[in-house]
Amino acid sequence: MAEQQNNQPQSGKQEQDINQLLKVRREKLAALQEAGKDPFQITKYDVTAHSRDIKENYDQMEGQTVSIAGRIMQKRVMGKASFCNVQDLKGNIQCYVARDDIGEESYADFKKYDVGDIVGVVGKVFTTKTGEISVHASEVTLLSKSLQILPEKYHGLTNTDIRYRQRYTDLIMNEEVRETFVKRSKIISSIRRFLDDQGFMEVETPMLVSNAGGAAARPFETHYNALDEDVKLRISLELYLKRLIVGGLERVYEIGRVFRNEGLDTRHNPEFTLMELYQAYTDYNGMMDLTENMFRHVAQEVCGTTTVPYGEHMIDLGKPFERLTMIDAVKKYTGIDFDEVPDTAAAKKLADEKDVHYEDRHTKGDILNLFFEEFVEEHLVQPTFVMDHPVEISPLTKRKPDKPDYVERFELFITGREMCNAYSELNDPIDQRERFKAQEAALAAGDEEANTTDEDFMNALEIGMPPTGGIGYGIDRLVMLLTNSPAIRDVLLFPTMRSV
Repeated sequence: MAEQQNNQPQSGKQEQDINQLLKVRREKLAALQEAGKDPFQITKYDVTAHSRDIKENYDQMEGQTVSIAGRIMQKRVMGKASFCNVQDLKGNIQCYVARDDIGEESYADFKKYDVGDIVGVVGKVFTTKTGEISVHASEVTLLSKSLQILPEKYHGLTNTDIRYRQRYTDLIMNEEVRETFVKRSKIISSIRRFLDDQGFMEVETPMLVSNAGGAAARPFETHYNALDEDVKLRISLELYLKRLIVGGLERVYEIGRVFRNEGLDTRHNPEFTLMELYQAYTDYNGMMDLTENMFRHVAQEVCGTTTVPYGEHMIDLGKPFERLTMIDAVKKYTGIDFDEVPDTAAAKKLADEKDVHYEDRHTKGDILNLFFEEFVEEHLVQPTFVMDHPVEISPLTKRKPDKPDYVERFELFITGREMCNAYSELNDPIDQRERFKAQEAALAAGDEEANTTDEDFMNALEIGMPPTGGIGYGIDRLVMLLTNSPAIRDVLLFPTMRSV
């Protein structure tokens, strides 16, 4: 009780101090505005250099006059001369500001600037006596007045919830966060270059759809007032992209947001970035080759190496990826060969023995997949293609001609996580209709993630789709891998959060 009594006045005093500091900042702004120096009236500022460019090219830039702009992160006033640290997109740089160089009035204004204010600085590049590359200011302009107080510099912004909710503050205070999102942009640009060089065409397909198919997930639903129709947010890009293959666009891809009404965890966000691509006249083997080559290309271009750290592991994207069938993977880690399991009843008996939970509607193929998820996934740290999935869990995939209970499908696993999902696409409209019927039955039996029949897609298949390979990549998970980020929220600028 005594501790609480001691803390309450301290907390109240701290809040009072902060309120006073915020009041002072507003008073400073009012004084500037009254003096005709309102920073918010400035509409542009010419920037000729960034901090990192100056430092990396110092030999060429020494003595040159540059114009930089950024946020004051530190400030030390020492009589007639001061130092401040200015942070821009590429890092930060020290500025030396002297009264005799910028004038008495400007120097008096500068001394009143706060950490967090955004300034423009014109000056010459030089090195201080302590060897720090700096800008010797001849002109300092206040471009924006910060009315809030940044987190304390040396402790940074460590509260995870605030970091995600106030990403703008997180980007200011944590350089490694800024680097993650710069790298994310470079990863997506690298993917586009790779696919464009392979002859793929980038396209866009609808987000609001009447039938949200192409994946096993619950959609978000909304109402379209203009048409007085219930519609859904897409859960996949697949069915529209396949329509384009039918239409003769032989290589297409899309990078876009999809929406799945599911839980949040370190690997899942209900709104995320998916890339899907489809290529006519190839199969899932062609998709494996393309995936392996693309991952290597992106890692080399963005990270400068094909061996990247993730947690305690070094992931080798340079050597050939391991390829295992799902049956062989389960056999490798459990000793159980599902080729020797005769039927669903025997599979359920095995599941009971191994304490694997299943539902009454599940068949042998479903249970094989449950065994894989339970006993195998976590072991697949280095890049591994897991191929030939059961037909029950693959409603849009071509059957294996020599093993019709299984399909030509693979998933790539790295660090125990699924990175992509690919098929030899089912182009037989008769088989596809039967698969949709099975999905409708599963939906009726309580499977909320089952697909429903898309009649327009069926019409497209009946017009005729060539043999096609298709694949979907979780872009956020690839970014997690290449930035060594433990959670999907760390690579989403604005992750989904509960409202406060």
